[in-house]
Amino acid sequence: MGAGAQPPRLPNSAPAWQRDGHDHVWHPYAVDPQAPPPLPVKRTDGVRLYLEDGRELVDGIASWWTACHGYNHPHIAKAMHKQAEEMPHVMFGGLAHESAYELATRLASLTPGDLDHVFFADGGSVAVEIALKMALQYFTNQGVSGRTKLGSFTGAYHGDTFAAMAVGDPDDGMHQGFGTVGPRSVPLPLPTDKEASQLFHDLMDKHGPTLAALVAEPLVQGAGGMLVHEASVLQEIRQACDRTGVLLIADEIFTGFGRTGRLFACEEAGIVPDIICLGKAMTGGVVSLSATIARTHIRDVFADGNPDHALMHGPTFMANPLACAAANASLDLFESEPRLAQVAAIEAQLKAELMPCREIAGVAEVRIKGAMGAVELEEPVDSEWLKQAFLEEGVFLRPLGNIVYLTPPFIIEADDLRILTSAICDVLAHRAEQLG
Repeated sequence: MGAGAQPPRLPNSAPAWQRDGHDHVWHPYAVDPQAPPPLPVKRTDGVRLYLEDGRELVDGIASWWTACHGYNHPHIAKAMHKQAEEMPHVMFGGLAHESAYELATRLASLTPGDLDHVFFADGGSVAVEIALKMALQYFTNQGVSGRTKLGSFTGAYHGDTFAAMAVGDPDDGMHQGFGTVGPRSVPLPLPTDKEASQLFHDLMDKHGPTLAALVAEPLVQGAGGMLVHEASVLQEIRQACDRTGVLLIADEIFTGFGRTGRLFACEEAGIVPDIICLGKAMTGGVVSLSATIARTHIRDVFADGNPDHALMHGPTFMANPLACAAANASLDLFESEPRLAQVAAIEAQLKAELMPCREIAGVAEVRIKGAMGAVELEEPVDSEWLKQAFLEEGVFLRPLGNIVYLTPPFIIEADDLRILTSAICDVLAHRAEQLG
């Protein structure tokens, strides 16, 4: 331990494995050595986390929005077990396997339009990086010069790797500390009202000739604050890209696979992006896998017989058979179980039970879209206090700054969802009373 480090705050009840490894594990977004330690989870099931100390929590965020079918679904476990016995992994360079080909075929049939060409990777940020490389090289392969920049929206979040950071919000996002390092995108306002729309089109006209692509999160900007916009906004973005010759990349890593009420958020707007990025819930939240899917006119400029035009990207574990088996099993569940109907029921219940939070002092806005509900507070909050208060209510929630949000598994029953919504309303009401 360094000279200035503080001793770890682990309760005596912490399991031995956590005490032994505490000093050696670097958790994400950890800044305060005196903050309560991560909760030791012993097992999961359905919508619940079972802790080592015997407590059970209703999980309101589905492990960062991934566990859409809940935890430990037997169909996914069975498919992975079978795949693990036959072939857990094989490289995808020069080799092929059934799980990946089946998954690519199914994704091509499910995504809008001619999004038919699937490039696999092992995480959402990497999927975005690949999409950006595709977009830039799309023009250089055709001998088009000058389109070397990327456009993105205020409030955006697309991942933690460098190019993904570059198309995140440059001022208010979590990566503003890297603003002077690496590439910078052209920031654009979402055209959500008349003034923003005019500025958006002016900037597109100004920068369009230099932009290769514009990256958008359709309908909901996730980690940037659960910001919701209308389908008409996405339609306007598509039209602006068409007018200026800019490729549209839809980052559906958060919104894809049912979260907003459609299998893909782009469907609600009736638009087809040039490239779509998928991840998170694709495997049902069991193992990491992502896909960058391009339309035919994109793929064709990489497959023209010129070796210099190949996409030079190949993640070691791309199209991992075990992950592909999980994703295929997850798609089976979307076909055989009423996931989108469950999302609609969640949305209706959130509107009934979370909207009343608007009347609580200190609440600025409540936003609901599909199986996502967010309560925005007027002022910054003590997030550790909030998390502990939610734990006392028997729920696991992890606020984003001043945003308290729910992204539960789609299989959640009404009673368990009510536990989550009641916890948010009760904790925020108690906070308002304390603040006077």
